[in-house]
Amino acid sequence: MKIVTFVGHKRSGKTRLICELIPVLRARGYRVGTVKHVSPEVEPDVFGKDTYRHRVAGAERVLLYSLHHGALFWDHGGREVSEFVERFLGDLDIVILEGFKASPYPKIEVYRAGEPLAGKIPVLAVVSSRPAVVPDGVQLLPPDPEAIADFIEAEILESPTRTSG
Repeated sequence: MKIVTFVGHKRSGKTRLICELIPVLRARGYRVGTVKHVSPEVEPDVFGKDTYRHRVAGAERVLLYSLHHGALFWDHGGREVSEFVERFLGDLDIVILEGFKASPYPKIEVYRAGEPLAGKIPVLAVVSSRPAVVPDGVQLLPPDPEAIADFIEAEILESPTRTSG
């Protein structure tokens, strides 16, 4: 399994780009998973629902399951996301993280406006529809899912120097 992180300022287009990239990678034969970073104030389980009540009552893990979907809720006590990526997504070819600027994984910045993150944190590439000044060694990519998939294949999936989680 390989991991790549998409970072960028709020409303830079990370989610849209990832949603366009996933079907491109799948069409190329890759099994893809994602992990979305949210603020601590976001409660992924809904107050008052049975799963929430089970968790508050003390269940270590609560699996929500239907005929077509499932979700696992747990309080992880601040442990690193890498532990859970490996445990729950380790059988996939690539896992795309959204957010996680401080993670040790290779990063691609989605840049729209404001102060770029490239240069402040290490990134492999910057995706932008406008000209942007990027540090030496950082590739500037168009917001084209095919071009981004080409880059990910060359730099992440086929690169022996890029490590997995």
